[in-house]
Amino acid sequence: MSDPTTIRRLYGRRQGHPLRAGQAALTERLLPLLSVPGDGPLDAPRLFGDDRPLELEIGFGRGEHLAGQAAMRPDHGFIGCEPFLDGVVGLLLHVEAEGLENIRIHRDDALGVLERLPDASLSRAYLLHPDPWPKARHAKRRFMNKGPIDLLAAKLKPGAEFRFGTDHPVYCRWAMMVMGSNPAFDWLASAPDDFLVRPDDWPETRYEAKARAHGHEVWYFRYIRK
Repeated sequence: MSDPTTIRRLYGRRQGHPLRAGQAALTERLLPLLSVPGDGPLDAPRLFGDDRPLELEIGFGRGEHLAGQAAMRPDHGFIGCEPFLDGVVGLLLHVEAEGLENIRIHRDDALGVLERLPDASLSRAYLLHPDPWPKARHAKRRFMNKGPIDLLAAKLKPGAEFRFGTDHPVYCRWAMMVMGSNPAFDWLASAPDDFLVRPDDWPETRYEAKARAHGHEVWYFRYIRK
């Protein structure tokens, strides 16, 4: 597909088990302060009050990776997109426990944020262990499709990095096909097994650890925006 707006639903359910009282209180107190504004153009000054580099994580799970990246680069601004409430609570717990002040949260899919960012405004983007939508009839819901990837390419600065990780072999093959046919990206691989080794500055997620515990291989891809 060429138009990312043609498929708006890139996720499944939005909420799991009811929140505990402490989680609900944390969400009520902290989420309004960190939420991405609901309308209008977005940029670093509007989100963080200054012109800092911006990074985006598409579906941050429970927030381990996003919190780790934010802690490593406190002078960068991080936008996390996640429709699943339990995941948002997980990130809020990291924000409070680690005193992170450089994170903003969009509780929906990433397309709504990407469309509102200026072109060439992102220094890095992440898509880690997304829902593989393994059935062929659901393939159009994958973020790894021409429309969303073209939109992401437009928002990344030249030389910016896009990181993708998965343990699902169908999605891995699909993603390699999509990225390999996109002229906006070069694959940063200097050795045949580079995609089997997690870089040191790539914090492990809970989902990744679970995948390894079940004996799954995990694949790591790094692409540079031409």
